[in-house]
Amino acid sequence: MADVVTALPRRVSPVQLAFLGSLLLSLLAVAGTVTLAKDAARYLYVSQQIVEQGPRVAFELFSWPWFSLLLAATQRLFGISLELAAYLWCAFLMAGTCTLLVAITQRFVIGSGYWACLVVLSIPAFNQLRYDIIREFGFWFFCTLALWLALRWLERAGWLRALLLQLAIVAAVLFRIEAVLLYPALVLCLLADLKTRLAWIRLLQINLLPLAGLLFAVIWLLSGHALSQERVDYVLSLVSPQNFLERFNLMASKFAEVALAKYSADDARRIVFFGLLLTLISKFVALCGPFALPLLYRPGWRGVGEFWHRLRPMAWAWLIYFGLLLIFFVQERFINSRYVSFLNLLVVPLLTLFVVSFARNFPRLAKILVILSLLVMLQNVVSFGPKKTHYLEAGAWLAQHTHPADKIFYEDSRLAYYAGRGYPYMPFDREQAMSAEQAQNFRYFVLIDKPGDAALQRWMVQQHKQVLSRFANRKGDTVLVIGD
Repeated sequence: MADVVTALPRRVSPVQLAFLGSLLLSLLAVAGTVTLAKDAARYLYVSQQIVEQGPRVAFELFSWPWFSLLLAATQRLFGISLELAAYLWCAFLMAGTCTLLVAITQRFVIGSGYWACLVVLSIPAFNQLRYDIIREFGFWFFCTLALWLALRWLERAGWLRALLLQLAIVAAVLFRIEAVLLYPALVLCLLADLKTRLAWIRLLQINLLPLAGLLFAVIWLLSGHALSQERVDYVLSLVSPQNFLERFNLMASKFAEVALAKYSADDARRIVFFGLLLTLISKFVALCGPFALPLLYRPGWRGVGEFWHRLRPMAWAWLIYFGLLLIFFVQERFINSRYVSFLNLLVVPLLTLFVVSFARNFPRLAKILVILSLLVMLQNVVSFGPKKTHYLEAGAWLAQHTHPADKIFYEDSRLAYYAGRGYPYMPFDREQAMSAEQAQNFRYFVLIDKPGDAALQRWMVQQHKQVLSRFANRKGDTVLVIGD
């Protein structure tokens, strides 16, 4: 078949196409952005405080502020705005991730470079987040870099390669602490060969920094200092077997009380476990987008064994991260596409293998798959829906008509950010803030209007409050400013 994908100009290599294509897609995504997402506003606020007050304030505002420190340093060095610095970092980190994934895939599936580009640039899992400013971009890039270095290190061991690999993992950890999962993944890759002297040397090489860190921690503790960090303590509490079992049993018992007859109560744990498991798997498959179709092609599954053999670090990382997501799901009782997307990133080479096998046997359907992929590629970065312009208008009104000292409850802290009032942490949700005990502590309430909310009308009458201003976008989504 005159392959639609491999017919691309040979002057542009797959890795170059992945890098340039990724930058173009990020530009399109950011160009259509009007307001920041919640986490983005928080990171930029922390960065601004670092610029104004120094780096010490970072840990007071956020437990893992390394991304914000990077943005603040960039702003000071180059004099560009924090928002521009953030978008540039995210775009180039994403482009680097796509490039590395294509480079890894080309070595795994010979002649798959342009197909790998198609998968990398259109799979919804991480491409649909290009408009955002999130730590995941750094996490994805340095994890992928570490995996690329790991594959080379497994082929040809060396102390320098091992050191560079560990430094990449450390850099990934500075964005998201979950990146430590790469260490056990690499150790598991070596277990089958521990009968040889070379495997033991490699095991020592890959544990240089962890051993150095452990030694430092012991010395630090012996010198009388405390060793505690909020984010680290939180992660340790999540993976604690005791905490996990307690939350899982609580979830199962609540489910049995609400949804099961007493005769089926004994099956609650099994139902909850497999329900969570299937939810994770279904999210993973959905985030594959059009590339979930080749997964139905049975002969393609023959490549799973080859994937496990040749890309063991990625396979082990997938299994470990899947387990971490399941633990998180039980502990926090929610999961979202942003967290699951790393699973899809890890299997890009395998998905590409499925696509290549599918295209080889179904050339006509492959053309349809290419068209669908290109449409999804655009859908990921171009949105024709109404923007949150009412957030900007509400923020401008608040900046003009309220004082910084006023006690204001923000249902969405981005409204405070656009009013120039920072990014306040709200210890209460909407219902708690409007309760009789808390309502008197706030002069203004900035709320997201819910159509037909009779309870809000009754509350305003009881509290002698009124709508001071109302802001809506084209869709009709509305922000209310309520006060005396």
